[in-house]
Amino acid sequence: MSDDKSIKLIKAVKELNIGMNTIVDFLAAKGFKVDKHPMAKLDNDMYNTLLKEFAADKIIKEEAKQISIGKIRKDEPGVVAERPAEPRRSRDFENEEILIKGATHFVPPVEKPKPEPVKAEERSDVSLPGVKVVGKIDLNAPVQPEKKEEPKKEPEIKPEPKVEAPVVKVEPIKEQKETPKPQAAEPEDEEVIRAKAQRLTGPNVVGKIQLPVDQPRRNGPVASSSNTAGGAADHKRKRKRKEGGHDHNQPGQQQGGQQQGGRPDFRRGGGPGGNGRGDFRRGGPSIPKEEPSEKEIQDQIKATLARLSGAGKSGKFAQRAKFRRQKRDDVAASAEELALEQEMQSKVLKVTEFVTANELAAMMDVPVTQIISTCMSLGMFVSINQRLDAETLTIVADEFGYQVEFVKPQDEEANLDTPDDPKDLKPRAPIVTIMGHVDHGKTSLLDFIRKTNVIAGEAGGITQHIGAYEVTLPDNKGKITFLDTPGHEAFTAMRARGAQVTDIVIIVIAADDSVMPQTREAINHAQAAGAPMIFAFNKIDKPGANADKIREQLATMNILVEDWGGKYQSQEISAKTGLNVDKLLEKVLLEAELLELKANANKRAVGTVIEAALDKGRGIVTTILVQAGTLKVGDPILAGCYSGRVKALTNERGQRIDKAGPSTPVQVLGMQGAPTAGDKFNALDSEVEAREIATKRMQLQREQGLRTQKHITLDEIGRRLAVGNFKELNVIVKGDVDGSIEALSDSLLKLSTEQIQVNIISKAVGQISESDVLLASASDAIIIGFQVRPSGGARKLAEQEQIDIRLYSIIYDAINEIKAAMEGMLAPEFEEKIVANVEIRETFKISKVGTIAGCMVLDGKITRNSKIRVIREGVVIFTGELASLKRFKDDVKEVNAGYECGLNIANYNNIEVGDIVEAYENVEVKRKL
Repeated sequence: MSDDKSIKLIKAVKELNIGMNTIVDFLAAKGFKVDKHPMAKLDNDMYNTLLKEFAADKIIKEEAKQISIGKIRKDEPGVVAERPAEPRRSRDFENEEILIKGATHFVPPVEKPKPEPVKAEERSDVSLPGVKVVGKIDLNAPVQPEKKEEPKKEPEIKPEPKVEAPVVKVEPIKEQKETPKPQAAEPEDEEVIRAKAQRLTGPNVVGKIQLPVDQPRRNGPVASSSNTAGGAADHKRKRKRKEGGHDHNQPGQQQGGQQQGGRPDFRRGGGPGGNGRGDFRRGGPSIPKEEPSEKEIQDQIKATLARLSGAGKSGKFAQRAKFRRQKRDDVAASAEELALEQEMQSKVLKVTEFVTANELAAMMDVPVTQIISTCMSLGMFVSINQRLDAETLTIVADEFGYQVEFVKPQDEEANLDTPDDPKDLKPRAPIVTIMGHVDHGKTSLLDFIRKTNVIAGEAGGITQHIGAYEVTLPDNKGKITFLDTPGHEAFTAMRARGAQVTDIVIIVIAADDSVMPQTREAINHAQAAGAPMIFAFNKIDKPGANADKIREQLATMNILVEDWGGKYQSQEISAKTGLNVDKLLEKVLLEAELLELKANANKRAVGTVIEAALDKGRGIVTTILVQAGTLKVGDPILAGCYSGRVKALTNERGQRIDKAGPSTPVQVLGMQGAPTAGDKFNALDSEVEAREIATKRMQLQREQGLRTQKHITLDEIGRRLAVGNFKELNVIVKGDVDGSIEALSDSLLKLSTEQIQVNIISKAVGQISESDVLLASASDAIIIGFQVRPSGGARKLAEQEQIDIRLYSIIYDAINEIKAAMEGMLAPEFEEKIVANVEIRETFKISKVGTIAGCMVLDGKITRNSKIRVIREGVVIFTGELASLKRFKDDVKEVNAGYECGLNIANYNNIEVGDIVEAYENVEVKRKL
């Protein structure tokens, strides 16, 4: 090792012949810090310290590597000095063929080891001229099995001249640049020193004879590397090779003349340019046979079957039979494919996004209650006439094993929905919806905020429409848009619609009442819409008000207000006196500030239809809520299946305005029809474009209506016959606004039972016209008008056609009267009523008359036409009628309690003293739904 270089730890381990742990522990004991890693480096001091300590181990390792060669005696000419087995190199010398001819000593082509510096006393002083180092003996190497090689005649290797010399001990020299001259040793004539190792027999592989490729030898001697012994087997294999045969018994024999040693056998043509058959005239290799493809196999099978089927027939007749058979097969295959396609199409529903829950149930032929229950399991509260969006339709249809294919107009061409640039977004007013149970003070709270009296204008003192109002707060605190929803249970869809367009929801609960079912429903709608809720505990000034009771009931619904450590804000108010209403509005503004509500006012208006009504003087009046953009007078608009142009804009107070920005409720005049509440409206560039889209939507809606018409089937007829008295009630509903019509229709459909089915033939906005009367006459229906009146011609026509027209202003009355009418359509039920108990005290037998019973009326009143039962010891033994009823000698119609009478039972004389005659009658009772 040089003085200025370091040595790696692994190299020191190999040189010193000691373990790595020994070196590390020794150096650590000497004060050197070395990492226990093979590539760790040792400096000069560390290495010198190791040399001083472990020099003996290094010397022992070097002595083990030395080789001793014995002296060859003159009288032993055939003895060859033993040498160790060389390590296997990249070339496989074991399987290579060699030729040795009388060699007793030769020099193998081995590399000389690099000389290394050793101590002077360790060098060998014995050296003789002419003696060469031929290898070394590794005592630790495993003993290799003997392998015999057949000698070859050519080429001859001239042996080295025999040298009689004493034994020379030669050591490998390491790390020495100049090889020292060997010193002569004293010869020993008699004694032979041999290496202490197992004697290795067999020839030594010294090289490889490569036959030329271009001149293959057929008859030349080729050495075999097979391990089998015995000349007879070798001779037999050689003879087979000459004859061109293959030896299949030889292990390792390969195709194309490949021998066991991995070298090509040119005698068999397996070398380069050979064909594996010993034919040297054909230089190309053997081409493997390609496997037939699946199509070729099938074609071959068909051809074989065709030949078999046509056997024994003439050619022309066989062709005709084959053609007819093929035609039958094609017809059967096409019919099977058509049936499969029809079955797949039966499970595909072609719908639009204008499908209600009832229509979806009719298309899938399932009860509508299952559709509603499925939606409730998804966390959605829908009514029968509520329309479902695309995602809900897909999920519900998938639950029943159907696929949904949506057919929609090309709204993409109109670019109805354009993305907004974040730079154009500006703050807007919050949209707040007031929800809660009926008569809990929702509209009273809004009245106090607006300083008006809305309740006075509502029929029955309850809200039956969605009201949209814009309120400007004092002290320039901004504006708030309020939506007032009805609290009656029939307006579930209207409450759901209000929750979908709102930003914040105020839940009004009367402090002197409790959390009602409609209140829970409103909370569910708000949670489904993801809108934050603020709870207002109203009527706090009334005696008996207990707001903590309301908080406790809300806590059972997993709703905790901030007063109880929750996240929902609450405020105790009085809508009548205005107590703490300003604090409630501050909390609303706080929630709106947290939401960071923004909208783009510089684009075409987009919003939602709140209500649609028909005004006699103004036409269709549509209440809309602008959510983004700006709506101006003269803009073409599209809402649902109807289009139009904005002729006038008015606010909720009837004042005309020129434009309406985001979060502004406004009434629009100019629509060609009354859109459905909840429809999206868009302002377009041209009226022609709006009319085209509206026409496509109307066509799709008509197609949807035709697909959802349920025709009577044999199963339905069988069900009606099984029920017996099955009746149908056809109803035509006309109302002032679309929201009320939807709520009323929903309530009427819920009245359907197994005996009576309610069918809504038509529902529309506007007064009752003559066409409605004609439709009712053709379908045998009744007409219900909700806050509308029939025209003069419609009234006269209804009298002529005897059509029943019912007019209502309160939804309670409409539902109750229709329910009573349905109960009247049902067949009456008969109940049994006990009218008297008569005790038999004496019997008299009269010829030609029978047995006469003398009785006492215990209770009630027995009549001549009463039906009776004869009871003996609590068991009914006869049921029948009276033949006569007398008091003394006179026939009477009735006998009251406490009087005696005589009676005769028709066709029954087996009466005894002590029997009880029970008189009863069947009374008609009106069936209830």
